[in-house]
This record gives sequence, C-alpha cells and structure tokens, in this order.
Amino acid sequence: MTVCGAGRDILLLHGYLSCKESFYHQIKFLSSHFKVTAPDMPGFGKSPPLDEAYSVSDYCGWLEEFIKKSGLERPHIIAHSFGARVAVKYLGGRGGSADRLVITGGAGIVKPRSPRYMRRVKAYRRVKKLFPKYAERHFGSAEYRSLTPIMKESYKKIVNEDLQDYARNITNRTLLLYGLDDTVTPYTEEGRTFNSLISGSRLQLMEGGHFCFCEHSDKFNELVYSFLTEN
Repeated sequence: MTVCGAGRDILLLHGYLSCKESFYHQIKFLSSHFKVTAPDMPGFGKSPPLDEAYSVSDYCGWLEEFIKKSGLERPHIIAHSFGARVAVKYLGGRGGSADRLVITGGAGIVKPRSPRYMRRVKAYRRVKKLFPKYAERHFGSAEYRSLTPIMKESYKKIVNEDLQDYARNITNRTLLLYGLDDTVTPYTEEGRTFNSLISGSRLQLMEGGHFCFCEHSDKFNELVYSFLTEN
C-alpha cells in the first residue's frame, strides 16, 4: 500500500491484472494537494494470492474493511476499469461512505451476447468435456488464459455480473473519463451507458486508450483536480 501527502483523502483503485503503480503519475501529482492512498487489491500486485475465487461483492467487502482500517474519511475515489466495477457496486449501496467518484475506462456493463459468442461458448463447453487442457489453451482471451485456476473462477464471476442497477443508485458526484481510442471499454458503450445511469454524472473524453491516465497523465490530472476542487 502507498500512502503519501496530506489533506483530503483520495483512494485509488487499479484495474484487473494491474497494481497501485499504474497510478504513479496520479500519486505523484495528487499527493501535493491531498492525502493519497493506493492499495494493491487482493490477488494483485504485492498482495497475497487469492485462496478462493473473489466476486465483485467479495471485493466490495474487502473495500469496506480497508476504508475502515485505513481511517479514510469519506474519500474521493478514483477507479480504473475493474476498480470501477468495485467502486460502482460499493457506492451503489453505500454512497455516504465516499465523496466524489472518478471512473476512467470503467467496466461493468454486460452487453447482450451475440450468436457468434454463444456458439463459441457452446463449442468451449463441448471441447472442455473431452479435452480440458486443449480447451484451456485455445479458448478465451489471452488475459484469461494467463490466470491461475482460482483467478479464472474469480474472473468469470467478475465479468459476468452486470452492474447497471448499482450504477442507477449512485448518488455521488461522478466524473467519467474515457480515452477516445479505448477498445477495451469504449466510451460509446460503457461510458455513455454509465453516463445515462448515474444521475448528474459528467462524461469527459480525452486522447488515449484504456490507460489514458498513464498516456496523457498531465491532462488527466488537470481534469481530475478541477473536478475534485470545484464547488
């Protein structure tokens, strides 16, 4: 865990298969104005490996406990991708436990499955029964295939949960920052959907892809600082 700076609390939640260091530029900049706390979420970075498959709810339970143990007082939350899944579900029922929310490259919208996708799922299930090792090597994304068995089960729980109902219940003032070239969580899908669901939220587009906060950190930091300090 990284803690630096002084003042109003800010909590940073990183993306999947990432770690607190992904927010290097934000930690360096924001710690001049706020007290910044950036943990490695369970199963990632320098945190211990998971001993069971975590769901988004499990990560929300961890987050609630972490905020209490760290003594954070209604922190602003900045969340990237998978971190946004956790923040959305957490704040969907506990809005008063945090102040403002910044989501960048946020995930959590389950789109209707295409016929091609469903055919591939059925093919995977058939092959897995006969040739499980072959199925694990040749089906699924490269990200999925790189995971341990426990993390694969966790991954399936996470990506198959639709968080739209939780997004509707968010009352925190929210900024949605998406890269124009993000192909992982395109603003035309996730960004606009979250914008329509989170009352009063603001969708801001900027140069860059899924890691626009790293690629164009100065611009990202400028937009975040303005949002967090505006009346």
